Amino acid sequence: MSASLERLSAAIGQVLGDKLTHHQTALGEVTLTVSAEHYFEVAQILKDHPDLCFDQLMDLCGVDYMDYKEGAESAFSGAPRFAAVLHLLSVKHNWRVRLRVFALDDEFPILPSVTTLWSSVSWFEREAFDLYGIVFEGHEDLRRLLTDYGFIGHPFRKDFPVSGHVEMRYDSELARVIYQPITIEPREITPRIVREEHYGGL
Repeated sequence: MSASLERLSAAIGQVLGDKLTHHQTALGEVTLTVSAEHYFEVAQILKDHPDLCFDQLMDLCGVDYMDYKEGAESAFSGAPRFAAVLHLLSVKHNWRVRLRVFALDDEFPILPSVTTLWSSVSWFEREAFDLYGIVFEGHEDLRRLLTDYGFIGHPFRKDFPVSGHVEMRYDSELARVIYQPITIEPREITPRIVREEHYGGL
């Protein structure tokens, strides 16, 4: 571990203490896991504490941990299904940290919004809401970002069908675009392998 990572890890441990549920340094990166209850408080400390100063949010993404590493032991076994992962940068200290928080309810995942701390997170939270269905409480404009307003479901959930639930088409009689049930029959495509005679010198 580099001296810089050691200083960062020590500073985080000293400032946040038992507010963290998991604190890991691996592959040159520091990853913090925090409960939904302490998420906003920890995010605010990471941003405002003079020993940390994570003043820039680089990214927030949703993660679906359903069947994570199926068949293998994992640190996420038994954890809630949905999480938000933030990547933060401290310009002052030239540090980066990853902050992960799990939403407690798998049926209706909800987390506090951190738009009041980093304004850049607004579209990232909208993207996680649109693609994973994670609701960010307190977001002033939580609308779909990448899918259509009438879209049903959340396409990055691992239980979402590849063909979707509905299709849309232009109806000339109504003179508008309409949604209707899927007309495409699901099928499994198996690639056909054709090898020439004496392929590979056999």
